Amino acid sequence: MRLILVRHGQTDSNVIHALDTEAPGADLTELGRRQAEALVAELGEEDIESMWVSNLVRTHQTAAPLAGALGLTPIEREGLREIRAGDLEMANGDAEVRTYLEGIMAWTVDPDSRMPGAETGREVKERYDAVVAEIVATGQETAMIVSHGAVIVSWAASTVEVPREFLGRSISNTGVVIIEGDPTDGWQLVRWESRALGGPSVSDVEHDGPAGYPDERHPDSLGVAGRAAED
Repeated sequence: MRLILVRHGQTDSNVIHALDTEAPGADLTELGRRQAEALVAELGEEDIESMWVSNLVRTHQTAAPLAGALGLTPIEREGLREIRAGDLEMANGDAEVRTYLEGIMAWTVDPDSRMPGAETGREVKERYDAVVAEIVATGQETAMIVSHGAVIVSWAASTVEVPREFLGRSISNTGVVIIEGDPTDGWQLVRWESRALGGPSVSDVEHDGPAGYPDERHPDSLGVAGRAAED
C-alpha cells in the first residue's frame, strides 16, 4: 500500500520552539491554517481512501481542508501522537530541547532508553506500528496519516531503509514522507519532502519548532535519526 505521512501545520508552540506534546495541544497559527489549505492542491490528486490523525487538535485542524475536499472523515488514533516530552513538557530552552532530541536519537542504539518522565523508543514504535497495522488491514491502496514531526522521523528511520542522501533530513510543518509496501514484506521510501508542501509562500523554517528542518539556523534539529548511528 501507499502510506502518506504528513506533519501538522505550524502551531503557536512551534513559533516559540516549545516541546508541546500533551493533548489537546496548541491550535494552528494563521500560517498553519494556510499550510493546511495548501494540502488540498498538493495532495488532492492522490487516491487517498482514508485519513488518520492523532488525538492532538493540530492534526485534526491540518487534516480538515483536504478531508473536506475528498469527502473523508478523519479517524483518530492516540498511537499517532507526538513523542511525549515527559519532564520536559512545554520547555523551550536550548538545553531542554537538546535533551529531548538527543533522547530520540539515542533510540537508534538503545530503543529501551526512556525519555525523562515519558516513554521508551520501543514503546513509541509499538504504538505507531499498531495503528499502521490497522490501516494496512483495511486493504486500502492509499492512506494518509497526519501526525507529528519527531514521531514521523523516528518511526520512518526505524522502519524504512533510508538512503544515505536523506540522512540528516527532518520535516517541516506540512512536510511529507511517503512510503510503499507493508509490514510483512517491508516498506520502501518513495518521497521525503522536508519543506512545507505548497512552497515558499507557506514556509517558515525559522518557526518550525524543535522537530523542524535542520539548517544553519537549526543545527540541533532532529534530522533522520540515522544520523546518530553515524556519529
